[in-house]
Amino acid sequence: MARNEEKAQSMLNRFITMKEEEKKKPKERRPYLASECRDLAEADKWRQQIMREIGRKVTEIQNEGLGEHRLRDLNDEINKLIREKVHWERRIIELGGPNYTKYSAKMTDLDGNIVDVPNPGGRGPGYRYFGAAKKLPGVRELFEKPPELRKRRTRYDIYKRIDASYYGYRDEEDGILVKLEGPAEKKMRAAAVKEWMEMEEIKREAKKAVKSGEVVEVGLGSKILFEEEEDVIEEERMEREREEKDREKEYVVHVPLPDEKEIERMVVEHKKMELLSKYASEDLMEEQMEAKAMLNIQR
Repeated sequence: MARNEEKAQSMLNRFITMKEEEKKKPKERRPYLASECRDLAEADKWRQQIMREIGRKVTEIQNEGLGEHRLRDLNDEINKLIREKVHWERRIIELGGPNYTKYSAKMTDLDGNIVDVPNPGGRGPGYRYFGAAKKLPGVRELFEKPPELRKRRTRYDIYKRIDASYYGYRDEEDGILVKLEGPAEKKMRAAAVKEWMEMEEIKREAKKAVKSGEVVEVGLGSKILFEEEEDVIEEERMEREREEKDREKEYVVHVPLPDEKEIERMVVEHKKMELLSKYASEDLMEEQMEAKAMLNIQR
């Protein structure tokens, strides 16, 4: 008995559901073109519908186990819906509604950094990747930043930043260096003056000793002798340097050179031949050569 009542109840439920569906209006389809919509509320409704569809597909694409082909298809469908959403947002602006494009979400990489995806067409967003589609082969490389190549600096770049401060001409402008160098300069100046005074005292004592014939004190005499030794050592060093330079300038001849008499004889012979060639005829020259050959005269 209870079984028949359950069957009747289920049939009654189906009948009531069917009647309620008959009373409802036929389900409206979203217009293919956003420009066909003339009502701002309708345009906003279709935009909200597209947003819900995008949300469902973005949730579905997070599953990495769907396979490569299914992930690519879902990513294509999401990008198609995003383009359609942009058309409806543009139509809402034309109808006097709010501008939703200012609050659109940005695309991020695997680390969560915002990535700018330009559109080659110049209108609307470019192609985007969502969820597990970012880890597909060939897509991961798009989000990886190429290693930064360190550009070699040219000579122009090196000298471009060199100014007067590089050479130390502006070191005293801040006033810090002057304060630090002041005590050191005074100390060095006092030491130089003290040394000069000692040398002057040594010279005066030496002059007095020379005039009076007395022996100079050991300390002062040692300083004078030390200076004289330095002068002698310096002179010897300079003398050795001059000798080395002179030795380098010497030129060794490996062939016998004619002496002055031989050079003088050759010059006279050359002048004689010039005079003979100028004033004597060829016949006379030939006769002279024959006579020398007969007499066995070499000159």
